[in-house]
Amino acid sequence: MFTLSGFADEISPDLQEQVTVLKSLDIRFLELRGVWGKNVLTLRDEEVEQLKFNLAQNAIQISAIGSPIGKIDITDPMEPHLQSFERALKLAQLLQAPYIRIFSFYVPSGEAARYRSEVMARLSALLDMAKDYPVTLLHENESRIYGDIPQRCRDIHETLNSPQLRATFDPANFVMNDIYPFTEAYPLLEEWIAYLHIKDGIMGEHRVVPAGQGDGQIPEIVRALNARGYSGFASLEPHLANAGALSGFSGPDLFAIAVNAFRSVLQSTGA
Repeated sequence: MFTLSGFADEISPDLQEQVTVLKSLDIRFLELRGVWGKNVLTLRDEEVEQLKFNLAQNAIQISAIGSPIGKIDITDPMEPHLQSFERALKLAQLLQAPYIRIFSFYVPSGEAARYRSEVMARLSALLDMAKDYPVTLLHENESRIYGDIPQRCRDIHETLNSPQLRATFDPANFVMNDIYPFTEAYPLLEEWIAYLHIKDGIMGEHRVVPAGQGDGQIPEIVRALNARGYSGFASLEPHLANAGALSGFSGPDLFAIAVNAFRSVLQSTGA
């Protein structure tokens, strides 16, 4: 079963508009990346309480903390990042989020092998910090990080071998790296997939499009996951108006188009 969620900051920076649009689309979860123009990790305690109260009043839960942890250069100092990760852990606990999204650090082009041991050491440090929290870390495949191709994503999961680390599978991010997600990535990562990001992309143009309209092989992925009995989140991250390094934006209308496109995929595949 696919439970819909979404990056509500792609709708609007305003919390009330986020909530209104999600409810109009019958979506009862959000992936918390930003609100009020702030990244989730920079929210003050009183803002977190306000957020928690508002979501509870509207019966909306948080599927994941969409953190930017791991989106720094592999040569950048780690200690400040660990402090940010500690904040992410506490927010996940306070907001009852079962997952925290992470990345595997930007590495210089062509030098992934050189920095592999440092990547693993840093990810191990994150897992060590998370061990006393009821949360699962989700590694997302993202351009220019160590785990931007399926072979290195698999390397991360096999090397760290932790039940507290799973994969967020993002088809469009693979497309942007000229990788066919179902044909080339899914067979290597299937056993670790616990979460989906829903956006599609056209390979030749490196352009993001709604689900089912690009080369992301989303229908094939949905069929395969459905056949294996997948029960997890599919989080809309449309990026239809803007795609930045740390966030994206679609607006209410384009966000609704993205949701309806994915629902059409679910319907056409019998999921």
